[in-house]
Amino acid sequence: MQGVLTLRPHIPNSRMKSNLISKWSRQSHKYNHSDLHVNTYGFYVYDSVWALARALDAFFGDGGRISFSNDSRLHDEAGETLHLEAMSIFDMGNKLLENIRKVNFTGASGQVQFDASGDLIHPAYDIINLIGNGMRTIGFWSNYSGLLSTMSPEALYSKPPNTSLANQHLYDVIWPGETAQRPRGWVFPSNAKELKIGVPNRFSFKEFVTEDNATGSINGYCIDVFTQALSLLPYPVSYKFIPFGSGTENPSYDKLIQMVESNEFDAAIGDIAITMSRTVAIDFTQPFIETGLVILAPVKKHIKTSWAFLQPFTLEMWCVTGLFFLIVGVVVWVLEHRINEDFRGPPSQQIITIFWFSFSTLFFSHRENTRSTLGRGVLIIWLFVVLIIVSSYTASLTSILTVQQLDTSIKGIDDLKSSDDPVGFQVGSFAQDYMVNELNISRSRLRALGSPQEYADALQLGPKKGGVMAIVDERPYVELFLSTYCKIAVAGSDFTSRGWGFAFRRDSPLQVDLSTAILSLSENGELQRIRDKWVKTGDCTTDNSEFVDSDQLRLESFFGLFLICGVACVLALLIYFGIMLRKYLKHHPRRSLRRFISFVHKKEPPKNMERRSMSLLRSSTPTTPMSSLTALDIERPDRPVRNDSAIDMES
Repeated sequence: MQGVLTLRPHIPNSRMKSNLISKWSRQSHKYNHSDLHVNTYGFYVYDSVWALARALDAFFGDGGRISFSNDSRLHDEAGETLHLEAMSIFDMGNKLLENIRKVNFTGASGQVQFDASGDLIHPAYDIINLIGNGMRTIGFWSNYSGLLSTMSPEALYSKPPNTSLANQHLYDVIWPGETAQRPRGWVFPSNAKELKIGVPNRFSFKEFVTEDNATGSINGYCIDVFTQALSLLPYPVSYKFIPFGSGTENPSYDKLIQMVESNEFDAAIGDIAITMSRTVAIDFTQPFIETGLVILAPVKKHIKTSWAFLQPFTLEMWCVTGLFFLIVGVVVWVLEHRINEDFRGPPSQQIITIFWFSFSTLFFSHRENTRSTLGRGVLIIWLFVVLIIVSSYTASLTSILTVQQLDTSIKGIDDLKSSDDPVGFQVGSFAQDYMVNELNISRSRLRALGSPQEYADALQLGPKKGGVMAIVDERPYVELFLSTYCKIAVAGSDFTSRGWGFAFRRDSPLQVDLSTAILSLSENGELQRIRDKWVKTGDCTTDNSEFVDSDQLRLESFFGLFLICGVACVLALLIYFGIMLRKYLKHHPRRSLRRFISFVHKKEPPKNMERRSMSLLRSSTPTTPMSSLTALDIERPDRPVRNDSAIDMES
């Protein structure tokens, strides 16, 4: 055996160990058993006997004695004949066990002492390197020094524990082939034939993979990822790239997969999408790039209707907003009607005032002044709501009139499925089968396109002039396409979640090892650097990265504002009618709903007029002693009467 590492319980060198080996050797020769030698477990057996002897000596010294008794828990089950009831147990076994745990002496195997859990206090192992028929110790493993150490454990016990990784090392290991260089793993035989790797010879989007006609070399983004991943494998791999396809059009990737399955190719490297149907036949590595199908559609500035000013809000939002204008107008009228001349007058005038006041707040141009505290509070909250609504409306309308919108009505995959117009796809892509089998789009609607220029021409013509309404393709191709063509954008989001991987035969060891290597490339950032090298984006990417769908503003977005305003109106009305009811009950002993409504409707005199009337009342009252007043004088107080020039007192 070459290069094998194993563990052996550590037995320190000592005079007792040497004496035991000598005695064993003499006895084995005496009885003609010279082939028997003492191993590690022999030292443990020897020390175990001495440990038991010391424990028994301490046991008897403490007054212990040997006695046994039957245990009622020991009995046979029905039908058994083991006669367990005949067995007896040692009565003072716990005391003997306690004495064994207290044993502490130096034996042939080293220090014999146990911790609270019954384990040796300093367990250790020798790390053995097997070399042919011999072996060598390359280090030690103990729970005192840490995992690895070249110093014997008993030499470390006199030093403070140090488990630093810097101090954990071993002597060099002699690996197979009598070399100290760490092996890389299994390798392909030197006389093995090269791996035949099929590579798609693309006509379009050559940045990903293609054959250079001038030099005959294969290069591209996918090739760089493959070669970088191979460099991380612990063994060399001999391979040969074989172009698949004529180069005048994109090849069929399904046929390439079939050739790997039929052993015509050992593997396939390129922009190969991982699909369910393909994974049934072959194995794929970990995806080295995430991708998915997206929809391409033309964009331009476009106003769809002359009623565009109504588009920022939904119908529900318009209705609720108009309703709240009227509600706030009515609430303010109720709060101001009794004390504010601006909110009084004939019924027709009051209705006009309600409408005028409520809708004039939209432009903050209301001319009526609010005098009550409750009315001012409601108005402040409502003006804040109006400010938010007007600002949102302005921003949304600006977006509708200026932001680029899709020229077609496509906003996602549902619009694509419901239409009857032609749809484009890339030659050789799995998008064709996906749209037919998964989306139930008629094959007669599909148009094969072979280059980015064909993409742009077909979208510019449109379905009515022999073009297509949209193109379905994988995102890496789309990102590269959008870096050049600026009048096209992505409609909606990805509607599949795929990835590109390298294809291998079933149970190929390269599939697992390359997957690990691809993960390493992703973690150290090498995948992104390779992508930046090949997939360069132009100035158009920022403008056309995604289709901006300017949806209408919905009621849900402003529900909180309307809720706050509604609660404020309700609270203001409750407080107002509570105050009115208290005044009514205080001054009107005869109570009815009609009288209360009349009291609320009646104009409240100004507070300065009330104070002046009370002052005149007090000044005109005679200073007659209370005892000289008649009952009529007490029951009928003077009341003010308005004349043409002044307020007189009338008895």
